[in-house]
Amino acid sequence: MRRRSNRGRHAQSRDPRGHWLLLILVLPIAFGALLFEGWTTHEVDAAKTRRDCTTPVPTAVDKGGPVVRLNGDKVKSASVPARTVALTYDGGPDPVWTPRLLDLLRKHHAHATFFLRGAQAAKHPDLVRRIKAEGHEIGSNTYTGAVMGSASPFRAGLELSLTQKALAGTAGIHTKLLRLPQTTAVDTMCGAEWKAAQRAGAEGYTLVAADRWFRKPSQGVIRQFSQNDVAYSDSERLLTNPKVKKFTTVTAGTGLASADTPAPAHERWLGKALVWIKALGHGFVKGMTWVLGIAGGLGVLRLASLVFFARAHVRRLERFRPGSPWLREITEPVTVLVPAYNEQAGIESTVRSLLASTHPHLQIIVIDDGSTDDTAEIAGRIGDPRVEVIRQTNSGKAAALNTGLAHTRYDIVVMVDADTVFEPEAIHRLVQPLAHPAVGAVSGNTKVGNRRRLLGRWQHLEYVFGFNLDRRMFEVLECMPTVPGAIGAFRRDALMGVGGVSEDTLAEDTDLTMALWQAGWRVVYEESAIAWTEVPTSLSQLWRQRYRWCYGTLQAMWKHRRAVIEMGPSGRFGRRGLSYLALFQVALPLFAPIVDVFALYGALFRGPEISAVVWFGFLALQLACAGYALRLDGERLRELWAMPFQLFIYRQLMYLVVIQSVVAFLLGTRLKWQRMHRSGTAAQQIGQPVAYESLSSR
Repeated sequence: MRRRSNRGRHAQSRDPRGHWLLLILVLPIAFGALLFEGWTTHEVDAAKTRRDCTTPVPTAVDKGGPVVRLNGDKVKSASVPARTVALTYDGGPDPVWTPRLLDLLRKHHAHATFFLRGAQAAKHPDLVRRIKAEGHEIGSNTYTGAVMGSASPFRAGLELSLTQKALAGTAGIHTKLLRLPQTTAVDTMCGAEWKAAQRAGAEGYTLVAADRWFRKPSQGVIRQFSQNDVAYSDSERLLTNPKVKKFTTVTAGTGLASADTPAPAHERWLGKALVWIKALGHGFVKGMTWVLGIAGGLGVLRLASLVFFARAHVRRLERFRPGSPWLREITEPVTVLVPAYNEQAGIESTVRSLLASTHPHLQIIVIDDGSTDDTAEIAGRIGDPRVEVIRQTNSGKAAALNTGLAHTRYDIVVMVDADTVFEPEAIHRLVQPLAHPAVGAVSGNTKVGNRRRLLGRWQHLEYVFGFNLDRRMFEVLECMPTVPGAIGAFRRDALMGVGGVSEDTLAEDTDLTMALWQAGWRVVYEESAIAWTEVPTSLSQLWRQRYRWCYGTLQAMWKHRRAVIEMGPSGRFGRRGLSYLALFQVALPLFAPIVDVFALYGALFRGPEISAVVWFGFLALQLACAGYALRLDGERLRELWAMPFQLFIYRQLMYLVVIQSVVAFLLGTRLKWQRMHRSGTAAQQIGQPVAYESLSSR
């Protein structure tokens, strides 16, 4: 039954659409930031290793000084004079060692040249500004420290231009000094590195190498260090060398003009944007690493909890405690309420399956909620005195159920959907837990009838692995949040005590169940009471159904939020059930699209082997848990073949449903009932053997 009218408390104004545009914009931006972060950390288009040299550097370079300037084919070299040392530091700025090196240089009133990597400069802008403020010279060590001779032309160009932008955004300068990564003395700029040096020289860069290791400081040297503990100790030793008269920068030592020039205003703004993008990408990767770890941990914890509590549920049913009282068998008459709207395809199968029930004395009330087809006529033609047909104007499912309640003659009420087919023992088994005076409602076991197609198989796995395994856990923890509308039994006085079925939410079954908990009743699960239901056969129908379910659940959770601070059964339900729903069915799905983007990033850029191991490991864990759930429900394990494919389409669809529902709920959007097209195929699997047997009475 679905609400058809656009009037009433669930009339739809308009679904929010802006958040989809926001999501479409956010995900590419997030992936772009991840891609940039991956590129700048040598995970994309990496150029980490040098090619073997096939040709040496020109003789003029090999025999000249460590500072090389190129003007076409002309080479000019320069060296520092005797008793002069130009200390140079590659990489960084490093948050640990750069400040220590700067303190050491300031202590000895010395200046040096720092060849910075643009990515690190964008990451630590304060250190770049300190280097410049204390009178040191800044050069380029490329953006990521890529080997320029091995890098693609595109990457090589970006390595230089991005470094200039990073320096402009952090220190407001450009530099014309360049040290090629993984080069030391001039003879190491051979082969492909020399070609890279020529390209850089054509752009106006001055190449800076280092003097050979055997040249003494008293002869005048350019010394090359990294930014680490070795650099600190070697620098400290050099700074106390009595044979050195002057410690200076590269350009000052060689008599060249300063390489640091003020950057244009637009370059400074571009540089600041680069710093923000770098910070965003780094923060996003760091944050998502934690989110992915926490989400993965919670996912594993949920699976482990489901299996643990399902096993506890089975042991509880199998175990008989000496001295514990036997509950009487319930044989009292039962009223069955069947609300229906335009259900002509399946109403006869539903009613006849109820009439075939082994439970004696049934009153079956079909409430036709203003159907425009032959639903009421088909139900009336069945001709059994136990079947009553009540017609009303279209008012919604909750109103139809309340109409049925007003006509019930018995104290036990079973509510069913008009697209559901019951097994003969279902009603009798369903009502047995009501023998316990504290139990106010019982959830049955809903199975998917039309499961022959892939979408139906996915929903079948979800019903068995998700819904039914969840219900076992909820019963053990005493926090069952939903008695499904397809099959549920209630005490009539419990229903009347909470005011009947509320029309406040779209998930009237969840709302009713939560209300019973708050009234002090217990809600349990009877896994042997089996009913077969018809599920959506298209993605659009599935979307509409789950959107309504999720939106209605959010409404019910908000309506009954006070249960979290209450005592007794209500408090147990609130702190356990509502917390579980909020964490695993609302919060985690909201992060799912970004987590998927980050997982794709990891698979592409952080090593597909690790990502594959994690993905297949988690899939294996899910398959094992799903296999256990299928075995508990007496289903065939061969259905598991469809589960891996479920992760690529079905999972994403369910996450998007949650996002849509949360946004609609926060914006206060009102929804209308949306009817699913029925084909009367709920009983497709009835002829198949179900190896299921009730373990014991409660």
